[in-house]
Amino acid sequence: IFSAEMEGLPREEAIFHMRWIDPRKLNFVLRQRRNLIFAVTFDQKTTGARQIRSILTPESLEKIKADPNIFSQNIRDVFAKNQEVLFLFAQTEAELIQHISKNKGKLVEYFNQRERERLTETLYKSAQPKGIVPMLRKEFNCELKIPFGYQVVQQESDFFWVRQINPGDDKDVFIARKKYTSQAQFQRDSLIAFRDAVCKKYLFEDPERPETHLLTETSVPYKPVLTREISFNKKFAVELKGLWRTNNLTMGGPFLSFALVDEPMGMLYYIEGFTFSPGKDQREIMRELETILYTFKTSDQITPAQP
Repeated sequence: IFSAEMEGLPREEAIFHMRWIDPRKLNFVLRQRRNLIFAVTFDQKTTGARQIRSILTPESLEKIKADPNIFSQNIRDVFAKNQEVLFLFAQTEAELIQHISKNKGKLVEYFNQRERERLTETLYKSAQPKGIVPMLRKEFNCELKIPFGYQVVQQESDFFWVRQINPGDDKDVFIARKKYTSQAQFQRDSLIAFRDAVCKKYLFEDPERPETHLLTETSVPYKPVLTREISFNKKFAVELKGLWRTNNLTMGGPFLSFALVDEPMGMLYYIEGFTFSPGKDQREIMRELETILYTFKTSDQITPAQP
């Protein structure tokens, strides 16, 4: 479940790197890991099982045993600061496997959210580039927090693009918008068409060569563009994950995007993060871009600026 392939990447990478440890060998160094998962059943009588159960309070154990629907409990900072510890339990191994299989999506998203929280703390420790937040509020009626190191590439009435170019990777975030007319705009083909129109108009490998514009890769059957409906900062949204390439096939990589509506403004916003980082693992780059995108707010979510 946790080591399954992460969706939307050109090469196979696990969602998380997993390492199995015998509870009896859980030393000081291992206890400091930022994410720990303990799985145990109450019919186990082994030393390791007893050791795991001893971490929980007697009150928690009694509550868990009394309600078979409770199969997980998360506790923060058990052994170290900023640590997430998840306990998975059931009466028997078969019941535990059933619970995990039924709730695998929620379990993965739980740790994904925790990683975003940690990344948010790291990305925004330094001051953000000046002027971007007030400009977006005034010109685009939205908010997006841009970390230090990203620079504005282009700003139009319907498009805003920032970028960070490093020796081994190119990280990009953009906002596009248009009038919201109907729910049909959230359909997969409609969103891909909108994305491709924006890319053809604004995003190029070389602006002097129109044939180098970006487009959505839809010709690889085993790497389709994936969509799902989600709650994005308490708003309905559609998430897209997939691959992009240049029209002349010289560049490519993964992208992640969200489409949502600002109802008071009557606007559909499309926000995306994409990277060009050939030869590198891209999981953590995409997590960084996802974290940035999750700071996006529409006009009705923005806290008024203090005078």
